[in-house]
Amino acid sequence: MKIRTAMLAALVLAAAPAAVLAQPPGPQKDREPRTDAAPIKPYKIILVGDSTMAPGSGWASAFCDYHVKSSLNCLNLGRGGRSTRSYRAEGSWDIALNEARVKGYAATYVLIQFAHNDQSSKGERWTDMTTEFPANLKRFVEEVRAAGAEPVLLTPLTRREFASGQLKNTLEPWSEEVRKVAAETKAPLVDLNKSSAAVVRKLGAVDSMKLAQAEPLENEVAAAKAGTTLPPRAAEEARQPDVPTTETGPRGQLVRKFDYTHVGETGARVFARLVANDLAAAVPALRSQLVP
Repeated sequence: MKIRTAMLAALVLAAAPAAVLAQPPGPQKDREPRTDAAPIKPYKIILVGDSTMAPGSGWASAFCDYHVKSSLNCLNLGRGGRSTRSYRAEGSWDIALNEARVKGYAATYVLIQFAHNDQSSKGERWTDMTTEFPANLKRFVEEVRAAGAEPVLLTPLTRREFASGQLKNTLEPWSEEVRKVAAETKAPLVDLNKSSAAVVRKLGAVDSMKLAQAEPLENEVAAAKAGTTLPPRAAEEARQPDVPTTETGPRGQLVRKFDYTHVGETGARVFARLVANDLAAAVPALRSQLVP
């Protein structure tokens, strides 16, 4: 009998914490009179561009994560391998314009950065630098304004290739075309090519390798130390795809590779900060919405 009583007492004690947790909470103390939250009028930034902006390979996700207020809606629509021509042809530009038309924001800004793939020789990508490329940019600017939003043009992020100790900024001529379009259309300009090239020059061929998605090979480091970077590895050779960890987990793959174009987390943070600072200068109305 004593044993049974002791067991019953133990069960009661064990169940006591659960019983306490199961009880409904009491009223909050010192509650203020009920009021309605003030309506918000947030800002919106839409980022349109190529892989140097896209999630996982570009700077724009770090910009949205670290350099805007939490009340600002920041949407990264950067897509790998896109040019001013292919971004429109595949329908991505229509998606961006639909986002720009959404009402309810104090103001919507569309940041536009292309050139890496316009410079390509691939049939669905390339554009003529002095005719088609600027014409495509002007059309983007016009359509953003027609949608009720504000366009902001960005010159392309620099590549990080060196020759004889000097940065090979092959995108400078394309950047000049962007500057001309910004001046002609009176669109704000973020000269990312200029600011990113200054950072990469200061870092030099070796230290700028730390901005990439993956680690360089020993021979690539040795060449950089000598002042001239090796040509980028073939895409298949450089691939470092994510491997699914479980049978039921995510199946998509984000390919990371070492090259002189795309950026990992460190590079994304470096260049996102440049964009935030330059955007604040180019668009004073956004200063209160941006975080250094």
